[in-house]
Parts: sequence; C-alpha cells; structure tokens
Amino acid sequence: MTQVERHTYDVVVIGAGGAGLRAAIEARQRGLRTAVVCKSLFGKAHTVMAEGGVAASMGNVNSNDNWQVHFRDTMRGGKFLNNWRMAELHAKEAPDRVWELETYGALFDRTADGRISQRNFGGHEYPRLAHVGDRTGLELIRTLQQKIVSLQQEDFKETGDYEAKIKVFAECTITELLKDGDKISGAFGYWRESGRFIAFDAPAVVLATGGIGKSFKVTSNSWEYTGDGHALALRAGATLINMEFIQFHPTGMVWPPSVKGILVTEGVRGDGGVLRNSDGKRFMFDYIPEVFKDKYADNEEEADRWYTDPDGNRRTPDLLPRDEVARAINSEVKAGRGSPHGGVFLDISSRMPAEEIRRRLPSMHHQFKELADVDITAEPMEVGPTCHYVMGGVEVDPDTAAAKVPGLFAAGEVAGGMHGSNRLGGNSLSDLLVFGRRAGLGAAEYVEGLAARPEISQSDIDGAAERAVQPFDPQGGGVEENPYTLHSELQQSMNDLVGIIRKAGEIRQALEKIDEIKGRIPNVAVEGHRQFNPGWHLAIDLYNMILVSECVAKAALLREESRGGHTRDDHPAMSANWRNRLLVCSTDGTDVSVVEQPQPPMREELFQLFEIGELEKYYTEEEVAAHPGRKA
Repeated sequence: MTQVERHTYDVVVIGAGGAGLRAAIEARQRGLRTAVVCKSLFGKAHTVMAEGGVAASMGNVNSNDNWQVHFRDTMRGGKFLNNWRMAELHAKEAPDRVWELETYGALFDRTADGRISQRNFGGHEYPRLAHVGDRTGLELIRTLQQKIVSLQQEDFKETGDYEAKIKVFAECTITELLKDGDKISGAFGYWRESGRFIAFDAPAVVLATGGIGKSFKVTSNSWEYTGDGHALALRAGATLINMEFIQFHPTGMVWPPSVKGILVTEGVRGDGGVLRNSDGKRFMFDYIPEVFKDKYADNEEEADRWYTDPDGNRRTPDLLPRDEVARAINSEVKAGRGSPHGGVFLDISSRMPAEEIRRRLPSMHHQFKELADVDITAEPMEVGPTCHYVMGGVEVDPDTAAAKVPGLFAAGEVAGGMHGSNRLGGNSLSDLLVFGRRAGLGAAEYVEGLAARPEISQSDIDGAAERAVQPFDPQGGGVEENPYTLHSELQQSMNDLVGIIRKAGEIRQALEKIDEIKGRIPNVAVEGHRQFNPGWHLAIDLYNMILVSECVAKAALLREESRGGHTRDDHPAMSANWRNRLLVCSTDGTDVSVVEQPQPPMREELFQLFEIGELEKYYTEEEVAAHPGRKA
C-alpha cells in the first residue's frame, strides 16, 4: 500500500495566482475548510508578471465609460466568439472587485483628485486599466496574500490555530484528480522538495493553474505554465473549448537570446510608446483592419492628439487588439523591415521625459537596463511576438464556474469562454478576480448541497502513485528518452508549426510529431531519487504538455478561418459561419477528439448594444435580420 500524507478539506484550490487566491478567500469566508496548493513558492505565481493593470469600467478618467462599453469592447476583441454571459458578468462586476481590492489594502496609482487612476490599453475604448505603475500583478498578489494572512489571524484568535480553515501547501504538484463514480473526491500529488506523496480528500476542487505557454519555445510564461489544469480536467472527464486560440503578445523582448520572450507591458504603448520598423516608420497605420477603420486614427498627428485628449479623437493603431498588432509585427519582419534581432522597435524615449518614464514604467526600465543593457529613456526597445496566453480552457458554467464533472470548478486562464478568440489586455486580472470569486462561491454552494461526501479509494491512490514514478522505471521497451530532449522537440514543433501563422500542412506535421513524442513517452527515463529531482518534475509535466498540445493542434486544423489568436494562412478571412461554432476537446485517456458545438445565442438586450454595420461584419445576414431594433 502506497505511503501517502493525507489531508481532509472541503475545497482544494490548485493554483495560488490571483484566481486561486480569490477563490480560496471566498470559500473560506463561507466557512469551508480550504486548502491552497501551489506548484511554486507562495507569492511567486505568474500573476505577478501582469504589469499593465486591471480592466474595470469605473469611469475615473473618462466618465463615459460603463459596463456596456466594456462588454462591447470585450466581445469585439474576442471577435464575438466569447461566452457572452461571462463577458457580461465580467464587465458588470469588475469595478466591484477592484474597489474590493482597495478595501483589502491595494495601493493603486491615483488621479489628481484622488481616485484610482486608469490608463489606456489595446482594444479598450476609454482609459480603463487601474494600475500600480507597471507592477499591478505584483500588488494584486501581495494584497490577496495579505488577505489570506488576515483570515488566518482571525482563525487563530478564534481557535488558536492559524491553519484551522485555510492552509497553503507550497511547492506541491498535483498529478491527478480523484473521483468517486462521476464526482470529484480529491486530488493526488507530491511535495517537490522531498518527492513524498500527498492526497487531499475533498469533494470540490477549483482549478486555477494558469496557461500552457511552456509548450512553445518563445514564451512570456514562467516554468509553471505546463498546462497542468487543462490536462487534469481532461483526464477527469471535463471538456476544453477554444483551444486553437493562442495569444501571441506583440511585445516580448527579442534580445539577448537568454531573455527572448520576456514580456514588455502594453502599458508602454498605453502611456504613449509607438512601434517603428527599421526605416523609422510608424507602420501600424498600414495595418488597421476594415472593421476598426472608424475607431482608430489613420495618421500620426491625429493619433498623437489622442494621447493628450482621449475624449475627442480616435485611438492610435499602436493599441489595436493584440492579435492585430502581433500579425502586423510579423508581417514587417517577414518583409525585411525588422530590427537587427528579428523584431521591431518600441519607442517611448522620444515620447516622454526620462524621469516620467522611470516613474511610470520602473520595471520596464530596470528590466531592459539589467537584461539587455538598453536604457529605454534614451533608446528604443527591440520587441516581437511571444506566446503569452491561451484563450481556450475548461468549459465552465459562466455563473458558477462549474465544469461538467461534478465538484470540479475552474477560473482564470485555465477556464475557457470568457475571451473568445482573443483577450484584451487588462481583462486577465479582472477575469481572475471576477471568476475566482465565482468559482469559490460555486464550490462552496456545491459542497453545502451534498448529501454525502465522495470518498477516495486506496486503489486510486496506488494507481496514481504508480503512474507518477514510472519515469524511474520506464516500461516502453525502447531506447531510454531524456525528458529535456522531448520537451525541446515539442516546443520547437509547436513554435514553428502551430505558431502565430498556421497552414494545414504544417499543423499536420505538428500532429505527426506529437504522435511520435507520445510513442516515446513510455521510454522517458530519469536518474536519481525523488528528492530534488527536476528531471522527474519535467517528465510529469510532459504528459500534460503533450496532451494539451494535441488539443491545440487538432482544433487549429479543424477551424478553417482566421479569427483572433488563430491565423490560418490558407484561410485568411474570418467567416460568419464559424462565429457560432465552438470546438470542444475531450479525451478517452489515449487520444484527443474534437467536435463542433453551437455557440449559445446572445441575449437580445445585449445584442442591441451593437451597431448594425458592426454586426454585419461578424454575423450572417440572416442572424442580423433576426434582431430588429438594434442600433443604426
């Protein structure tokens, strides 16, 4: 019988980023015993890398802003493939979540009259991002962490035990979700330091594990982003949606090679920075899509006026939605107008005094000075697209964040639907606050409504333990494989063949490579013991990355159009017929299957928020005609 450390909780939250911490706070405040399990150290979640701000229509800088405008911007950014109910809830509740953070102790930048300051960002009609310089994610995590600590102090006063109702299990990896029949019964994992096994008996699990970026060679994502939550949900019987949509953030560092992909916040452009090619030209004016022609400035003089007078002028194309900017940069580089190291130039030094740059963008100034020996107050940055975010994730109920498996919930980047085919900058932090809270609430209500707790069987624990240690005794019968080699091959294949520009033939090549790697996985071998063994950690992560990469590639092959973060060179146009078709991934434990599913129609009063001309660019004529009374 497997030796395993056992813990009993009501709710287990996997992931300690913004979504996970907000879910844990909500569950704890409902009186449930809650565990937070994080792969890295507490406070080191990838949320700290979010720099620009939290999108919320508070109207502090422009009083014309409201939830309806935010909803419209989100749907436009996602090319109308968003789950409209999630976009509605997000737009309505984001301001409350930001003000709530302030009551927790968050220290936002302020306007001259003392309100929370808000900055411009790509795809947002008005200045909407509440920010803390360019370190907003760090402040968010610091604030939520402190709220967890304050709840623990409350518990100590009441029970004499800091961890009576909420406990953090840091540097702990979950490898499998456990079930009793069709219901979640808990989770199995191991301590990364010692390799000892651990099991959580819990009727509800909230996935808040973030994204999948480490399946790609060039990424802004940290080492934790290996698609764990996506894969855990799939293997437990849940479904994933929109996995073909990968956001390549337009501005990652391109030099030196050791830091290639590290994020350069959109806040640089939000504060006035502009993109230039090797000829010094502001090229984004050449790439304004027809659907945005009436929203964005078409010359430098008009765009520059917008920076100083956001009320009366159209927006600068440097702040088009991220998918549009990334494709434009890619086109400039391919045309031979790129920077010396394969990107383009991002210039803030000619747009703002040096002292103001250091005040508003302290992290960016430090990052480029230390990592690239570039002083952004005096010279431009070299930037290029980097794999940044996956719009796809676990298919959830928009109101409760519940997956199709009873007892399983998901929030943040691991959940699908909210962002459609492309996420607007700043919507990630408000997304994880809004749906982190809803996931914690949904999990609490689920547990409170159970007649009996599901139970973990010893055979399930034994099986999970056996699968976890397989790399120490591979059973494939072939030549032993190095996990680092397989990971490198997977990353290169995904980057080259299922990257920012896709073609059917290349995607098929990627699927062939994924199949080949799947066949070599049983031969993955690691040396040494379970203590302090990064090779073993990567071997386990590989199972997840391969499964999720197969979802991405198969969905990308099926969707024969270009929309948002999915660009098919052989199908360059966006099709209204594909707008209402979602691609849903599931697995039988061996292979991934992808099927089409119709998108639920938008509620009538939300449909009426859009103008006829805009709707006709996304919907069929029949669909538009079926909604009389919409705006002319």
